[in-house]
Amino acid sequence: MNKVEIGQNEKIHFIGIGGIGMSGLAQVMKTMGFKVQGSDVVNSKNVERCKKLGIKIFMSHSKKNIKDSTIVVKSSAIKNNNPEIKVAKQKKLIILKRAEMLANIVSLKTNIVITGSHGKTTTTSLISKILSAAKLDPTIVNGGVINSFKSSARFGKSEWAVLEADESDGSFLNLPVNYSVVTNLDREHLDFYKNFENLKNSFKKFLNKIPKIGKSFICIDDKEIRKLIPKIENKNYLTYGFSNKANFQILGQKYNKDCSIFNLKISAPTLKKKIIKKIKINLIGKHNILNSVAAIALCLQIGIKIEVIKKSLKTFTGIQRRMTKVFTLGKKEFFDDYAHHPTEISSVLNGLKMTSNNRRIISVFQPHRYSRVKLLKKDFASCFKDSDLVVLCPVYSAGEKVDKKYNELNFAKQISKSSKVQVVIIRDENDLRKFFAKNLFENEIIICMGAGSISKWIREIAF
Repeated sequence: MNKVEIGQNEKIHFIGIGGIGMSGLAQVMKTMGFKVQGSDVVNSKNVERCKKLGIKIFMSHSKKNIKDSTIVVKSSAIKNNNPEIKVAKQKKLIILKRAEMLANIVSLKTNIVITGSHGKTTTTSLISKILSAAKLDPTIVNGGVINSFKSSARFGKSEWAVLEADESDGSFLNLPVNYSVVTNLDREHLDFYKNFENLKNSFKKFLNKIPKIGKSFICIDDKEIRKLIPKIENKNYLTYGFSNKANFQILGQKYNKDCSIFNLKISAPTLKKKIIKKIKINLIGKHNILNSVAAIALCLQIGIKIEVIKKSLKTFTGIQRRMTKVFTLGKKEFFDDYAHHPTEISSVLNGLKMTSNNRRIISVFQPHRYSRVKLLKKDFASCFKDSDLVVLCPVYSAGEKVDKKYNELNFAKQISKSSKVQVVIIRDENDLRKFFAKNLFENEIIICMGAGSISKWIREIAF
C-alpha cells in the first residue's frame, strides 16, 4: 500500500465520486479540512450530498478535471483507460484506491472493520448507531445511507472509527484493524479474484491481521467461515449465530411484520455468562437477526452497556435501499432493496414470507452485470422460491459489454423451473408501470431488487 502524508495543501480528486463509498470518504475528508473535488458521469443523491458540503463536482471524466490535483483516488469501477487515470499516470501523481486512502485517514484511530459477502452495510449501521448512542462519537464510513444520520459517512472527534470494508478488489486488506466482524463468505467478485480459493485466502489473511488486544467476531452458521476457523492462526475470535456452538447464541426468535424479537445466550470467555432476553430490532428476517447479534457481541466486548445496546436496536430506523418502503397504493406495499446476489435475494424473500400473512409476494428483479448472471445462473434460478411471481428486467450492465450469449427468455424459463414460480419479462420502466397498472390486485407486497437503475424506476413510478 502507498503510504502518504496528506497535508492540507494537497488537492485530492475522486474519480467516480458518485459511488456510495467514494462519496462517503470524500465527505469525511472535506469535513476534516482537506481540499476535495471529484468527477462522475451520472448525477445522484450521493453527488448532491457532496455538493451540499461544498465539494466541487465535474459531471464528466476529462483530463482537464485534474489539472491542479496532487492526489487521485479511484473507485474500483474505474478502468485504466479512463482519461483522468491516463493523465494522472502521465503526471506521475499519487493514485490510490479508495481503501488505501481510507487506511491513511483512519490510521491513528481505533478501527472497527466490518466485512463479508452480505450484510456489511446493515451491520456497520447498527454498530455506528450503538456507538453514537453510547456517546463515543465515531467516524463512520458506510456502504449505505443510515436513515438516522441521513448520510453514509460522518466525521467523529473520538478515537473510534466504524468502517465498512469492500472486499471486491482485495483492498480491504489495507485497512488497519483493531476489531472486526466477518458476516459470511460467498462466491462473489470472482472477476477480480479469478477463483473462490483466492477469495477465501484473502479473508483468511484479513482474520489473521487482528491484533492480540483486539477481537474478530465471525458467523459460525456460515459453512465457508467454519472452514476458515482452523486456519485462523491467532485464534483471536469469538463466534455468533443460531448454532449451539456459538459464543453468542440466538434463541427463541420471533418474526413479526415490522420487527424481530430474540434472546441471546452469552458464553464468551471475555464476558459473564448469561441470557439476555427480549431483544427487539426494527428489521425482519433471520439474516438481520444475525447482523444485529454481530453488533451486540462487538459492542458488549468494548464495554457498552446492554441497556444502551437494546435501546439503540429498538430505535434503529434502518438503511436506505434495505427493505425501504417506497410507497403504498391501497393495501399494496412497494419496497426497494439492494439485493443483487442469490443469497441476498433468498434472504430478503424468506424474511418477507415469514411475516407476510400469506399475502402475494411479487419480485421485480433487475440482474446486475452479465458476468454475475453467467457465474451464478443456477443460484439465481433457484432463489425465488418464496416469491409468487417474478418480473424479470433487462440486465443492468454496470459498464460491461453486452453479452450476446445471454438469452433473457432462457433465463426466465430457468427461474420458472427451478423456483417453481411464474416469470414475466419486461423491457423497460414503462413496461413495469403498465404491468403494475394491469396485474396488481388488492393486497400484494412488491419488492424491487437490484444494484442498478431499478431503485430509480420504482421511485419515478411512485410519483
